Amino acid sequence: MQQNTFGNNSFSVSLMGFGAGHIGGDNMNDAEAIRVLETALDCGITLFDTARGYGLSEQRIGKFLPGKRDKIILSTKVGYSIDGYTDWTYDIIKAGIEHALKLMGTDYLDIVHLHSCDRYVLQNNGVAEALVRAKEEGKIRVAAYSGENEELDYAIKSDFFTSIQTSVNIFDQRGIDAFCVDARKKNMGIIAKRPMGNFAWTYESQPYGDYAEDYWLRMKAMELDFGDRWSEVAMRFAAFHGNADSIIIGTGSSEHLRNNIKLLEMGPLTEDEVLLIKETFRRCDDNWAGQI
Repeated sequence: MQQNTFGNNSFSVSLMGFGAGHIGGDNMNDAEAIRVLETALDCGITLFDTARGYGLSEQRIGKFLPGKRDKIILSTKVGYSIDGYTDWTYDIIKAGIEHALKLMGTDYLDIVHLHSCDRYVLQNNGVAEALVRAKEEGKIRVAAYSGENEELDYAIKSDFFTSIQTSVNIFDQRGIDAFCVDARKKNMGIIAKRPMGNFAWTYESQPYGDYAEDYWLRMKAMELDFGDRWSEVAMRFAAFHGNADSIIIGTGSSEHLRNNIKLLEMGPLTEDEVLLIKETFRRCDDNWAGQI
């Protein structure tokens, strides 16, 4: 697995990161979740991305982690849902970090994101300052922001963060030549979320109310047709042409994980394919803001 230097931070991350949301659900047990995590590590994935809101994910990573901590870059997200604390405050950021440290049984976290809070919170609630303080205390290595649009722009331009996470895929390209470029100029680490565009092509009709609906509508407007190559093209576009250090792929299946890695191993798309995808997005872009 290709390893990329993570901005000006002192470590590298795998080109494909493991999105740990799927292993946090009640549809699998701890042993099944740990087997998927072991598969990811065995395949060369070093970046494991979780969050406060991913159910049992952090807890299960904690059971998987002993003896492997030095091989893994842990990324999580904080800011909400801790009893006794008000969401998006200085104190809940501190509490979220402590909670994640305890659940995952580690002395430090590599990357901690503010999880898509709005600009007012970023500017006024002391949440970024809480991350910086945790970094000074050695509890985290990288203060990061996960989000889109004007909030992401503010986060990049501020001096609080050295990493971002943002949506990058065929149907969400604004950040590639804007936010990702700005972040790269500041030597920030860049993680791409939703690289597969919520698998919009798997829906025969408009998936009303589904997470994939906006991307499905964009796909129809773009009128691209990759036939049975959609997954392959989406994976290769995000990984090699999305201007990120790592793309986060979520799955609860070892088989799906191995299949995704096979797609990644096909390498970059042709110049003609990349040009088609980018020009089509620019032509069809109807105020298509980044999806939170």
